[in-house]
Amino acid sequence: MSRRLISTGSSFEKSAGYSRAVIDGDFAFVAGTTGYDYSTMTMPSDIASQSRNCFKTIEAALKEAGFAMADIVRAAYYITDVRDADAHFEVCGEVLGEIRPAATILVVAGLLKPEMKVEIEVTARRRNA
Repeated sequence: MSRRLISTGSSFEKSAGYSRAVIDGDFAFVAGTTGYDYSTMTMPSDIASQSRNCFKTIEAALKEAGFAMADIVRAAYYITDVRDADAHFEVCGEVLGEIRPAATILVVAGLLKPEMKVEIEVTARRRNA
């Protein structure tokens, strides 16, 4: 299987030189995803809503490539305020509680824009059913 690029259609992807996801064989590498609601192009103010939006965008990219959320094997979370960790982890539990990928969380000084509270990136491996 050849390398395939998945895009959300955002002009930023081309201008910044990245893809939402890169599919290489049985692996999907999903880029760091922030909490925008792409249907309204707005950013919610709370981390739980941002985290949910991240997972919606990730799920859409995986689905387009023929993967499922259950295929996620690795997740990295970047949050800007340690006080938001519990609310973020609650969403992670809702979405990934049965999948339980290997995961890392980092508290960072900031993300690209000040309203961004979380960024999530994942790696998935297509399961042989």
